[in-house]
Amino acid sequence: MHDRRIPNWLTAAGVVCGFALNAFLYGGAGLKHAGLGLGLALLIYLPLFILRGMGAGDVKLMASIGALAGPANWLRIFVFTAILGGLIAVVFILYRGALRRAIRNVGRILVSPFRGQAPYHDNPELDVTSGAGLSLPHGAVIALGTYLYVFVTSS
Repeated sequence: MHDRRIPNWLTAAGVVCGFALNAFLYGGAGLKHAGLGLGLALLIYLPLFILRGMGAGDVKLMASIGALAGPANWLRIFVFTAILGGLIAVVFILYRGALRRAIRNVGRILVSPFRGQAPYHDNPELDVTSGAGLSLPHGAVIALGTYLYVFVTSS
């Protein structure tokens, strides 16, 4: 699978397993736990998708992790993923010699809300669907961040 897409069967199975496992282990409280984890993931990731900063598969993957892990653990996984993704992005930007471009784009992202525009409006590099910008396979970063969280908390 080299098309950088996260399959729906994987994310749907994650959601179903998350609800089923939490219900089996904790009954009604487990269902609530899974729902809150899924909801928190959507609350954080859906705006990023709407602003074209993230793909739908990434949103669905994090939602399935939220259903499995619950809200508190999902938030910790999110922090691990964000830090890891930031570090990988910096290395990638430096490797590609795109530091000035990245700084300029961060400035555009910060200014765009004051203009009442989405960041991608004037710059296709900031639209994940355009293919014009540098892209990082966020699904892989999500997987690494999740594995790192599990490794750190289980030792």
